[in-house]
Amino acid sequence: MDDPIPLDADELMLFAERIESLPPEEADWVGRLFQECLRARMHAAGVMATESGNSEEGREVGLAENTLAQVVLDTAEWLKTLWEVGYMGSGHFPSAPRSAFPLVELEDVLKSSLFARIREGKRPLPFPPPTRNGLPWHDLVDTGESCHRVEAEILLDEAGRPTQAVVAGCNEWEVVEEPGEDRGYLIQHRRIGPLFRLHLDAGDTRLCREPPQWSCRITTQERGGFRHFTLHWPLEDGQVQSIPLRATSWERAESDAAYWVATKHPERYGQVRFERAAP
Repeated sequence: MDDPIPLDADELMLFAERIESLPPEEADWVGRLFQECLRARMHAAGVMATESGNSEEGREVGLAENTLAQVVLDTAEWLKTLWEVGYMGSGHFPSAPRSAFPLVELEDVLKSSLFARIREGKRPLPFPPPTRNGLPWHDLVDTGESCHRVEAEILLDEAGRPTQAVVAGCNEWEVVEEPGEDRGYLIQHRRIGPLFRLHLDAGDTRLCREPPQWSCRITTQERGGFRHFTLHWPLEDGQVQSIPLRATSWERAESDAAYWVATKHPERYGQVRFERAAP
């Protein structure tokens, strides 16, 4: 039976010494055969090294192609959002949903917080976020950070009633409720997204996010060896709508649930607390 393990260098040297001890008439042809075997061995080693190098190069090319493909997908998502939703351009002016294909300059790509957000793997909001000093303020609606120090003022209508607020240079905030005792103005950006309290204290104006007003359950079930998550959304008639979530973890389920709320009920986005529960 042939030995599948290749001979090592020491064994090959022993063969070379044994060939030298053969009779001259035998040593000639055995030596030539041995030399051919060595050349074949070296050639095989070279082929393996080349294939290994090509494999590494192939993996690098594959990674580069995957990265480029992801950039293309992210760019498509960015342009789709610019077209359907309207966002801030590099000129820092709000833009309506597009009626013609947008002309995208290099500055738009480099300065777009929306594109940077998509490249980070986050889904774009289905509506423009508030702005801060002319730039989209995604963190304000994404995270639960409680308070921000801002420059702000309240605008009054002709009857002297507070109707709008200008916060960090953005004048699209609406007053939902006038302040009560020790409470600031309750405001909301375009009547969409989280609610905030604006405290106009001398030298310390703060914008503080209100805690969620509603709670919704997210349940999980094991089916076919896979976990399936479902959002249970209460309806006005007392019924409950079950929304399947495309998620494999609780964190992703909550993220998808929040995106569903932003799409279907933008006026409640950021105001819903998700509870993890058994089915």
